[in-house]
Amino acid sequence: MNKEKNIPLIGYTDQLSVRPGESLEFKISCSLDQPYCASLIRIICADPNSKGPGTIEQDINGNFAEEYPSRKQEFFPGSYGLVSNPTPLNQLVSFTVYAKIWPTTPLKGQQVIISSLNEDEKCGFALKINQEGQLTAMVGDGQRLNQLCLNTSLKERNWYQVWMSFDSSSGMLQAGQSIITTSQKGGNTVARRDNYSFQPASADCCLGIAAQAGNKAKEHFNGKLEAPGVFNHALSEDEMKQSFDGNPSPGWVAHWDFSQKMPTSRIIDIGPNRLHGELINMPTRAMTGSNWTGREMCWRHAPDEYGAIHFHDDDIYDFKWQTDFRFTVPEDLPSGIYAVKLECGEHQDKIPFFVLPPRGKRTANLCLLISTYTYTVYGNHARPDFQDSWRDRIRDWGAYPHNPVDYPQYGLSTYNFHSDGSGICFASHQRPLMNLRPGYLTFGEGEGSGLRHLQADSHLIAWLETKGYHYDLITDQELHQEGLDSIRDYPVVCTGSHPEYHTRETLNALQGYRDQGGRLIYLGGNGFYWRVALSTQTPGMIEIRRAESGIRAWAAEPGEYYHAFDGAYGGLWRRNGRPPQKLVGIGFSAQGKFEGSYYRRTPESKDPQVSWLFDGIEDEILGDFGLSGGGAAGFELDRADTRLGTPDDVWVVARSENHQSSFVLVPEELLTHITNWPGEEEEKLIRADMVYFQTPQGGAVFSTGSITFCGSLPWNNFENNISRLLSNVLNRFLSTT
Repeated sequence: MNKEKNIPLIGYTDQLSVRPGESLEFKISCSLDQPYCASLIRIICADPNSKGPGTIEQDINGNFAEEYPSRKQEFFPGSYGLVSNPTPLNQLVSFTVYAKIWPTTPLKGQQVIISSLNEDEKCGFALKINQEGQLTAMVGDGQRLNQLCLNTSLKERNWYQVWMSFDSSSGMLQAGQSIITTSQKGGNTVARRDNYSFQPASADCCLGIAAQAGNKAKEHFNGKLEAPGVFNHALSEDEMKQSFDGNPSPGWVAHWDFSQKMPTSRIIDIGPNRLHGELINMPTRAMTGSNWTGREMCWRHAPDEYGAIHFHDDDIYDFKWQTDFRFTVPEDLPSGIYAVKLECGEHQDKIPFFVLPPRGKRTANLCLLISTYTYTVYGNHARPDFQDSWRDRIRDWGAYPHNPVDYPQYGLSTYNFHSDGSGICFASHQRPLMNLRPGYLTFGEGEGSGLRHLQADSHLIAWLETKGYHYDLITDQELHQEGLDSIRDYPVVCTGSHPEYHTRETLNALQGYRDQGGRLIYLGGNGFYWRVALSTQTPGMIEIRRAESGIRAWAAEPGEYYHAFDGAYGGLWRRNGRPPQKLVGIGFSAQGKFEGSYYRRTPESKDPQVSWLFDGIEDEILGDFGLSGGGAAGFELDRADTRLGTPDDVWVVARSENHQSSFVLVPEELLTHITNWPGEEEEKLIRADMVYFQTPQGGAVFSTGSITFCGSLPWNNFENNISRLLSNVLNRFLSTT
């Protein structure tokens, strides 16, 4: 474990996908005392397991390849609000500062609510929480910082009105808190002390909300913060019992209404000075406020009840590192998975990216969809079941050596929790993502290689290369931005092992492709499952709200199910009226440990209309082998269900069976402890259905229903019944005109 020291050599790129003629920027941090070397490689297989093809990489001539001077680039976790030019605030000699807060870790240490302190902390004011969880008012007199603490500690997850005031005529400093949560008692406290003097902060001093702003922000607040503001005089205790939520009040200097400009990083001051600010490191918006009644669950319908922002001391989603070098993709570089390889002494890093064909021009008949949204949402997933024993396999195989468990400061994934116990709902690739590296092992035990996502999808890439299939790559980003146009002209479109996260635009593009007569191959499990939203202001940002049901790493709070970015209801696509069965014939049904079983052919597979799928295959059992969990049907399984949208004329040509005891139904299928939504025996619902169906416009869909399917392709040097089955599908789909 190493939660303090950073990785010596690591970097990231500003984009995950690029077309010929476009450029990527690479941002590197190297704390070593010698230059590092950068070169270009193409990734064919990212599996370090020697029982399979092993790691396969090709050296490519890159126009950036050379030595670069090492430099350590810093990053600063923690979200806060920043008002860069609060000149009217820094002219006050008497004032009142107030806010509503919902603290989540009040005993964690010094946490700023609002602060205008100079860097030397001798001038200005601050309203904070101290190490004992007590509200603390601070004023600088030009020589030192004086403070006044309340004698009661704040309680977790309770709403408070908090305030401090200073009266220059009397030198009186006051601080108070009033509990808003009606079920609690004893939360009203006031303290005062006189004979203080006050020196305002310098004119260029920034105002920090939820942190002490400066060259390096500090003392970050954990919790929700709502309706902060400032008056130009000292209010009395009775006056502070009023609510300052939006109506202009005499003496207002500033009042920030966080319910405005919700999808953005701007915070709006509705006071007379318009001291607007910006949010740093993406705290969470569209959060229920102190006045939330539950009458509306969507912030768009009752914005006045969603005026809170949830700040975290570990928010970080854009490192903002400086660019070390750029790579302009040559016009003749084939579409594929590439990486910049960094080397310095014994240290190494590989930063993957995806080269696409030229815009509007396909260079192959097969389009492979790369699930970059899923890769990013899982980015830096620190698994709760990680064991130290896994390090032995990582070392013995020469796998990627670093794991997010050891480096949480790089920002964890949306499958993890913030330090205050709330779920992480934002993801970005504008930072190093350890589990996007070639050779990264998601699981360090069990049968097979323990790969997921990019590394697992490389099994398919290696198979395509070995079998001689030409392919183009398109990522989720192009599918979202360009829609159907990005894939319209391809005879065949194929997914990888886990296309889980989608926007409305990506689903529309795939559905449009299928319905125009395209031939779609879905080679995964748990696909098309969660709905996500993208930021139009901050490229690369993805938002997920884990609302109501589904296999969830955490659960969103009541009333917080709607995205801040687009205002749409989050959660499962199934709960948004678009279950995966409507697109690819099957949808998520069961999950277990990273273990694989096999498929058995059904009598339907003998139908002359689909028997071509099994040309050259005599076996009834398919995929009882593989580098992912030991079998082609495992970990996460999808099944057909006509009530959820599977076409009536579908052929279920194979079904998995004999799954291990760890497998259970997904929550959305359960009604009670003895009943389920489909109304079938639970054991029969724990299965992967392999299906084929045709579409009215002459297209077709083939789906495998298992996340471990692609792991069986390389088995026995790519000669096996799963490999032959996929060849049959591709050959038929590619030859159909």
